[in-house]
Formats: sequence, C-alpha cells, structure tokens
Amino acid sequence: MAAELPVRHLVIGEDQLKQLEKDVWSDRFVSCRLASGRGRSSAKVRYRGGHTRSYPKRSYEVVCGGRTYHYNAEFDDPSLIRNALSFHFFESIGVPSPKTQHVHLMLNGQSLGVYLEIEGVERPFFRKRGIGVQSLFYAVNDDANFGLKATDSSRRKTSLYSGYQQMMGVPAERQRLVLFIRRLNAGGMAGSKELHRYLAQRLNIDNYLRWLAGAVLTGNYDGFDQNYALYRHKPSGRYRIIPWDYEGTWGRNCYGRDCGSDLVRIRGYNKLTERLLGNASVRRQYKLLLQRLLRTAFTVNRVLPVAERMHAQIRPYVYRDTQRKWSFSTFDGEPEFIRRYIEERRKLIAEGLKEL
Repeated sequence: MAAELPVRHLVIGEDQLKQLEKDVWSDRFVSCRLASGRGRSSAKVRYRGGHTRSYPKRSYEVVCGGRTYHYNAEFDDPSLIRNALSFHFFESIGVPSPKTQHVHLMLNGQSLGVYLEIEGVERPFFRKRGIGVQSLFYAVNDDANFGLKATDSSRRKTSLYSGYQQMMGVPAERQRLVLFIRRLNAGGMAGSKELHRYLAQRLNIDNYLRWLAGAVLTGNYDGFDQNYALYRHKPSGRYRIIPWDYEGTWGRNCYGRDCGSDLVRIRGYNKLTERLLGNASVRRQYKLLLQRLLRTAFTVNRVLPVAERMHAQIRPYVYRDTQRKWSFSTFDGEPEFIRRYIEERRKLIAEGLKEL
C-alpha cells in the first residue's frame, strides 16, 4: 500500500482571498498561514504560472520562513509526475535541481487534491548545497535564447537582457550577462579557438552539457529558450545552469498532448548551444556524455521504477480528484506511456549520435 502524502494546509482570510480572485494575473502577495507536519507559520501567497492561471485548478507560490515553495497543480500533465521525474533525472546526471514532493493541498479546510511542492531556486537552494553564487537570473520568456534576435523571428531584440529577471547579485551583474551574450554572438568568433577559450573562461561547459543532455533526453522543447535559471558561480566566476518547469516532457508537450519522441533534436536549440557544439572537442565531449547516459541513467530499468513509485503514491488521491483534466484511465496508462517514450527516444538518440 502506498504511503500517505504529506498534507499542506493553506489558510487564507476572506478579504485576502477576494484580493487574489479579483485579479488572478496579479503577482501581488497576500498574507496567509501555512500548516504542515512542521507546525503552522505566517506566510504570503500568490497565484503563479502563465496560461494556467485561467484553469479551474490553479498553482500557488508561497513564501514562508524566508523560503519559497511552489505548489504546482500540474493540471496539463495527465501523469502529474513529469516535473518531479525530470528533476530526479537531472540530479542523477549531476545537475543540481529543485527538490520536489507530491503533497495533498488543503485550502481553508477544503481539499484541492494532489499538488507538486517544488523548492524555489533562491539563496537557501544554494546554501543547502554548499554552492557559492555571485548572481542569479531567471529565464522568464523565450527571449532568453542567448541570441541577438527573438526566437522564431527576425526581430532584433531591443536589449540582450530581454527574457531575464535578476534575482540575486549587484546591478553590475546584469551588464556582465549582456556582455557574455554579445561576445558569444560575435560573428568572427563562430567556431574559432578564440570563442572556445572565451566560453571556457565564462561558462562551466561540463554543467551546461549535462543540462543540455537532460533537456534533449527528456524532450523539453520549451527548455532551451526559457524555463531555466542561470547563475554565476562565486569561486570560479563561470555561469552554470539549472532546469525549471519540465511538465512538458517524456513524450508530452506543455499542454499534455502526445508530441512523439522525436520533437527535440539531439543538438538542442539556442545560440549558446549552437556556438558550443561548433567546437569539435566540445562536440566529442557531448557525444561521450550521451553515450554514457544511454548506458546508465537513461534506461527503462533506471527511470521507470522511479516513475512507477511516484505514480503509485499519488494514485488514490488522483482517483478522488474531481477537478482533474484527464481521465483516470489516461492517468493509469502513463507509466506505460513513459516507458514507450524512453525506448523510442533511446533509439533516436543512438541514431543521432552517428552524425553528431
């Protein structure tokens, strides 16, 4: 029998709840209390997400005790586990990722059903992992493609900072990021030794390639131009990257639709990836990494038991959830859906490696 889910109680006063409902697109917090097995604490809450704020089952961002927790409804994902499974996978291949756990969320005594509690990427995230950090930026929209132009457009960006939101660091760190993007786009440097030396000085290439492999293997089409966190490591001064928002993965897009196993190419996307893989030694490094992951982390035997454990834990709660988008039979078929994706994706990557 699956273990019971941890319970989180959100207690929001009537006036504060009216403020939230008055404008669901507002990012203003209201006061609340958050109760869990650790006790009850004062907190603040707001709705989070983009198009998902119009859904009947919304997601929340809660700040409590100096830490941020995201409570994702995972409304579009018929399995409710894709984010959690993806972050678990990234951790297994050496990319620090947000901690997650499924919880039973209550609002003013009423059940909201299964939610995914996600650790915020902020100062406590780095402190807990012993990572020194100089600056932190969120890639909040698809202008964060490391290029000079907007994604899928000939429109030149008005600013190379477009697509980012600074979360940590002094103001000068913003100009440092802009300079990094400008230099990696310098025309004469494409594929050159000069560019490789510059990137090796400014970027942790091993971390970036592991992140790239994770995005390519899980099939997150939206993860290259947005939905990541970029931080500058304090001791080394090099940029590193952290995944975020991996609901549209393992064979489904961000709306939960079957998108096949071939949506994402083996080389990934965005200008930084293109520049890196233009170097033969980096390309070999990436190829060896993918070959190793096909033998180890990205196999049915390694991934599926994790998916099945998560699925079994939330199954009784999903059955009772009357606000779910997908049928229970679809939910029940998701472990098999993910298994097929892994098998198909492995074959596609193996074929792609021949031409990498």
